[in-house]
Amino acid sequence: MKEQFQSLFNHYQQKGILIDTNILLLYFVGTVNPARISKFNRTEQFTIEDYQTLLELLSYFPKRITTPNILTEVNSLADKLGEPERSQCFALFSNTIPLFNEFHLESHTVAKSQGFVKFGLTDCSIVELARSQYLVLTDDLKLFVYLQNQGVNTINFNHLRIYGWS
Repeated sequence: MKEQFQSLFNHYQQKGILIDTNILLLYFVGTVNPARISKFNRTEQFTIEDYQTLLELLSYFPKRITTPNILTEVNSLADKLGEPERSQCFALFSNTIPLFNEFHLESHTVAKSQGFVKFGLTDCSIVELARSQYLVLTDDLKLFVYLQNQGVNTINFNHLRIYGWS
């Protein structure tokens, strides 16, 4: 499994990695306060070690991809953090957004996607944007399987947690 991860990482290192909502939220919560990861209901499934794995992984990819839909979801979820982490997270968010390559796909176009009724706007925008261009990092099993079925290279973060990657 590690060899498969490394092969994908090498192939997409210069192209970029698209980070799904929960993983991006883990990044922001962990950067603000690693101890908060296990205490915030949207990141409680993760550990400080997961956050450190994510940092190591992201350091491998100079080009990080996102969409307005992903950023909006992260913003809405981070808004549920208590203070002072909420304000700190928004400050970090504000300073970090410019470091991402953000691509906008028109919602009316994404809504025509084959899986829209089942997967919705954010996930279908990920599929449309990543197809043959970017590696996707997600912890969403349903999305992971759908991406795989659509021929989109993806890594399930939970597999990295189990098998490691380096």
